[in-house]
Amino acid sequence: MPLSVLDLVPIGSGSTATAALQHSTALIRRVEELGFHRYWVAEHHGMPGIASSSPAVLIAHLAGASSRIRVGSGGVMLPNHQPLVIAEQFGTLDALHPGRIDLGIGRAPGTDQRTARALRRGTDPLGADDFPEQLTELTAYFRGEGPVLAVPARGQDPAIWLLGSSGYSAQLAGILGLPFAFAHHFSAENTLPALALYREHFRPSPVLEQPYAMIAASVLAADTDAEAHRLAMPGALQFLRLRLGMPGPVPTPEEAGAYPYTDEEKLFVEHRLGSQIIGSPATVRDGVRELLERTGVDELMVVTSTHDGADRLRSYELFAEAVTPATV
Repeated sequence: MPLSVLDLVPIGSGSTATAALQHSTALIRRVEELGFHRYWVAEHHGMPGIASSSPAVLIAHLAGASSRIRVGSGGVMLPNHQPLVIAEQFGTLDALHPGRIDLGIGRAPGTDQRTARALRRGTDPLGADDFPEQLTELTAYFRGEGPVLAVPARGQDPAIWLLGSSGYSAQLAGILGLPFAFAHHFSAENTLPALALYREHFRPSPVLEQPYAMIAASVLAADTDAEAHRLAMPGALQFLRLRLGMPGPVPTPEEAGAYPYTDEEKLFVEHRLGSQIIGSPATVRDGVRELLERTGVDELMVVTSTHDGADRLRSYELFAEAVTPATV
């Protein structure tokens, strides 16, 4: 089974976007050495703790810093952009790095409405209802059948994926015969229903004869269970603050330990951590096996968030030692 990486390019408290991007550059080089199959970056806007606002720019850099691993978007939020722009960007990427570029596409803006309006110049209503039409236009550019000529998109062939955290994109991916990636890391309760919908609605296409599903799961490995949970608490606190309307960088473990959690916030954090795979290599191996048996997916993508980039890189190294393709 292929093992892959989803990178949100986390910015730690007291650090900078420059440092976060340098850590990601070091990480893709290391996971390529470890045999990971693909490396995706996500599109986020207006979030002080995430430096992945420009997937195409970042993919160009990461693909240039590596040599074999597939690099792509996990994903580009199509409602934020004109399809022509995305076709030109990923056509260029595919021309520069043939056979290595993935175009993962999401249907939600992935940000607040004010930021979404700033991303899209014009007065058209914002929303995801026109997603199938946008997707059709985007894919047509690569075939040279779009409303205008997209250069160098025409003739290029980035691998197109649909991403989702609910059933809509799962059904659409199945109907179109495209590979599907589900955001288990923040929508675990919807994972099994979405995968079932994808498989139920799948129709063979020139891209796929059989369904191909991947999930992105939050995983953090350390030498011991206790140390892994200590390193995971900052990410949980960052997510809590985001839900409270206070987005910020990834706190330090010390900041997370000193935070005055209310009883309700403690339950929120426990629930958040409970949907993740956190622990020693043996604990992580067992958790991954159980998740893969339960979901039956074809590929696992791992997302790891820590305050310190060295801890994140070490987590992927321990994960690779514990969870090799042979063990899953």
